[in-house]
Amino acid sequence: MRTIGVEEELLIVSAGSGLPLPLAGAALDAAGTRDSGPVLNTEFKQEQLEVNTRPCGTVDELLAQIRAGRALADAAAGLLGARIAATATPPLYSATPTMGNPRYEVMAERFGAVAREQITCGFHVHVSIESREEGVGVLDRIRPWLPVLLALSANSPFWKAENTGFASYRTQMWSRWPTAGPTEVFGSAAGYDRAIAGLIGTGVLLDAGMVYFDARLSKDNPTVEIRIADICLYAEDAAVIAALIRALVETAAREWRLGTAPPAVDTGTLRLANWQASRFGVNGPLLGPLDGRPRPTATAVNELTGHVRHALEQSGDLMFARAGLADIFSRGTGERLQRQAFKRRITADVVAAIVSATHGGRRTGGNATAPDENRYQSRH
Repeated sequence: MRTIGVEEELLIVSAGSGLPLPLAGAALDAAGTRDSGPVLNTEFKQEQLEVNTRPCGTVDELLAQIRAGRALADAAAGLLGARIAATATPPLYSATPTMGNPRYEVMAERFGAVAREQITCGFHVHVSIESREEGVGVLDRIRPWLPVLLALSANSPFWKAENTGFASYRTQMWSRWPTAGPTEVFGSAAGYDRAIAGLIGTGVLLDAGMVYFDARLSKDNPTVEIRIADICLYAEDAAVIAALIRALVETAAREWRLGTAPPAVDTGTLRLANWQASRFGVNGPLLGPLDGRPRPTATAVNELTGHVRHALEQSGDLMFARAGLADIFSRGTGERLQRQAFKRRITADVVAAIVSATHGGRRTGGNATAPDENRYQSRH
């Protein structure tokens, strides 16, 4: 069984005003060190905390660590009069240049406003691999499925107190970095290494840490790292997406071992698919993973679950994934709750609703059309 672990980038906000607060260093000091369970780290901005889970064998274990990590971060922030919010962009924002370390300061100088305005929170899923060759084989075969995962995680409709019209405006902000987004097919570990070396050789990037592909090989762990998703408002949604990603990686690894060619989807189409998922989330049409043609979101999600069904069954995650996807289609992603809390203008009430949901349990309800369950049963 492949292990899974996640990185959650979380926002530190004022309990009163809802504005982001640059308290990451102080929060880490308040939290202290731990020998087990999730670990807290700083991120690009001091208004953010990153929670890293340990590698987990089951989704239940992962969900428990996600909840524990959010509680740990919130307790540390609470000692400083702040709260932790799982939102991929801050609804209220006061620009601050507070970076996390000297490397980030260099990035800020080189990349200007792109770095200054970079206060977005992503959700990164690590899945174990047996070798770098297998990992690159996986990267080449999961490319067209990633925009569906972005839609399922969308949680950033607001930016600088404005309604952006996007379900995941984080994607638009993040895409300003020079290497962000989908990749070409690499073909082999050597091809992957050549591509990275070529990017670094341009002198545009500081180092390999600035290779911000939607999915990449981890430089520190024997994992593939899928980075396309927004931080999920609900911990349960994060676990569902992680389960789908593990199944997607296992399916791709099997295809690689069998010599099945990667899907022939060009990178330009994948960029459009990302844009479409960023714009509409689960509320509008997505592009089909394999043909690039518009279709209802539920149909695209059904295609994904059908593609990874066998792996979900083997890991014991099929029913968990089905129930979680039904919840997402019933009550929406975090984007919908944020819009429901929004009235005539964005206030601290919006942030308060995000904070409450960040640390609450599964909540169903809403008006979205769920995927047809008979179609799930008959086709998948």
